[in-house]
Amino acid sequence: MTNDTASPQIDPAIAERHAEKMAKKRAARNKIMATKDKTGGLLIVHTGKGKGKSTAAFGMVCRAIGNGMKVGVVQFVKGKWETGERKVLEAFPDQVVINTMGEGFTWDTQDLNRDIAAARNAWAMAQELMADPEIKMILMDELNIVLRYDYLPIAEVVEVLKAKRPDLHIIVTGRNAMEELIEAADLVTEMTQIKHPFRSGFKAQAGIEF
Repeated sequence: MTNDTASPQIDPAIAERHAEKMAKKRAARNKIMATKDKTGGLLIVHTGKGKGKSTAAFGMVCRAIGNGMKVGVVQFVKGKWETGERKVLEAFPDQVVINTMGEGFTWDTQDLNRDIAAARNAWAMAQELMADPEIKMILMDELNIVLRYDYLPIAEVVEVLKAKRPDLHIIVTGRNAMEELIEAADLVTEMTQIKHPFRSGFKAQAGIEF
């Protein structure tokens, strides 16, 4: 048996039409890109019922680290349990400031005053990071959840986020993002759930959920 890895022969006429089509697409793309000249900090929101909001945000954090940027992370809900992303980020102590301020989900604490206090402490820490000119990106993980529960005033949060430094990127995660935050954001992505292993009896697993 021979293993023929040679490329298939394409009809020259088809190949020529393809090249012409791609050339037109490239010209159109270049024309669009020529109008894009802005740079600067973005307010980014990851929301929706689907999995991947924080995962995608931590991916952006890794990109920032790879580009030599200093990053701040504030986790508004997640407690101080061990996660894979924390272990990775702790390998870059000169570039990453991690603050896990949450007490866990509200059904775990069952203490409204405690939950509100934790949210306010986390928000104070987030604002402290925003004031640090060396930090170029801040992940406010699960901020949407505490906003939805009214643990923080949405008007105040939006006002502060809109007044951020021009060179600062802020990423906010959590389902059920408030309309006021969506309106203020530069980039909003909604994760849509199609299938989830939880519905088939799978529990949270290392490398997937934490």
